[in-house]
Amino acid sequence: MSYSRASIFAGIGLMTLATLCFAILDTSAKLAMASVPVLMALSMRYLLQAVVSTAVLLPMHGRAILVPRHPRLQLLRAAVFAITTLFAMAALKYMPVGEFAAIVMLVPMLVTVLAVLVLKERISAWQWVFVTGALVGAMMIIRPGGSVGFGWWVVLPIGCVVFSSWFQLISSHLGRLENPTTTHLCTVWLCAGLTLVLLPWTWSAVDSALTWAALCLMGTASAIGHFLLAQAYRRAPASTLMPYMYCQIGFAVLFGWWIFAHVPDQWAWGGILLIAVCGMSSAWLTARQHRPVVVLSET
Repeated sequence: MSYSRASIFAGIGLMTLATLCFAILDTSAKLAMASVPVLMALSMRYLLQAVVSTAVLLPMHGRAILVPRHPRLQLLRAAVFAITTLFAMAALKYMPVGEFAAIVMLVPMLVTVLAVLVLKERISAWQWVFVTGALVGAMMIIRPGGSVGFGWWVVLPIGCVVFSSWFQLISSHLGRLENPTTTHLCTVWLCAGLTLVLLPWTWSAVDSALTWAALCLMGTASAIGHFLLAQAYRRAPASTLMPYMYCQIGFAVLFGWWIFAHVPDQWAWGGILLIAVCGMSSAWLTARQHRPVVVLSET
């Protein structure tokens, strides 16, 4: 498929706006969870995302998109997505948004490793160098004695990355079998239903307008971000857009400084840059080798 120059630039712009939405999602989630339980925040995020996504996508595609062809795979994807976002939001309670966003960018690296272990693919020595470099960058961010701190919670971002990688592999397989719009709506509605069942046991009174605004912003930013991401991949190849996903780190660091007055220390900056450089280099090498590029979405 060929893309015009105007279409590619439009795709890059949409991708950049999508990463802005995902950074807003993480920032608003951290802000909301200072006042409400994680599961309550998740419930609001899923419900709003499901409602906004359906309101936008249903008129565009019709009711046929509500009927999945592979319900078992849809259930599996939704379950893995729910676990991924649970780890992500729990991690945001303890981590600055910039450092968290950088660690999430390890997902394409881990997918590369899983492709070797599970799918028996072969990758170059340079790919292993980039994977190792990105892991070193993550250790620089969550090292003992660093400004981020170090404790039991370090398993949370790691768990997020592991489950997000499996989510990517399942999504890649399901993408060849199912309409992506159907898959997206199935995931958000199944997750919304699951968390709403648990909501009576996790509900906490909210008396702050700022907290309500943050809860509403979470679901809205997630829905808009997903929509912009899909539109970006319609206008430009994944190999071109993938490096621009790393704009999310910059937006997250900016919001972390603006909202929470957090600035990464020198080691954390080094880790963030190392992850970004290794990730973009890996995406460039993957594109040159004509292998599928991992489409990384927010968690």
